[in-house]
Amino acid sequence: MNNVRRNVERVCASTDKNQWKEHGPVWMRKEYWIELCDIWGAEKWNESSAKAKQNRAAHPEANVHMSGSVSFATHKARLEVQLKRPPQFQELFDETHKKKGTNDYISEKAREVTESYSRGMDERIIRREMLGETTSRMTHMQSICDFILVVWML
Repeated sequence: MNNVRRNVERVCASTDKNQWKEHGPVWMRKEYWIELCDIWGAEKWNESSAKAKQNRAAHPEANVHMSGSVSFATHKARLEVQLKRPPQFQELFDETHKKKGTNDYISEKAREVTESYSRGMDERIIRREMLGETTSRMTHMQSICDFILVVWML
């Protein structure tokens, strides 16, 4: 999504998200793209984005991704073939957040997520906690954006 945003910003020659609405990717439904542009243009997103940038700068050890250029969906598909069933959230999270060849998580935050999940917390609640969200209702597109931010923050 970061590349899509960067390309649209370049094509439109503007950071104004309202101008981006007519230049969405062909693979995404137009109404989803427009809603994403509205979310990205909102002050709340800008505040969350600035906070995430500060957090990443303050905690560089938390920015170690062990999956390289392999997408989350690819990891999930590979694990599904390996297990011969759809992987559980914890299995997929461990696959993407543990150091190769060890049982150590890449960061303290990753370990905290695992502990939250093992206490029975819903995945959406964990994501909201990681982002500092306190609202109980979220739209579908906000959930997607929250997930993008969570992955971006880890």
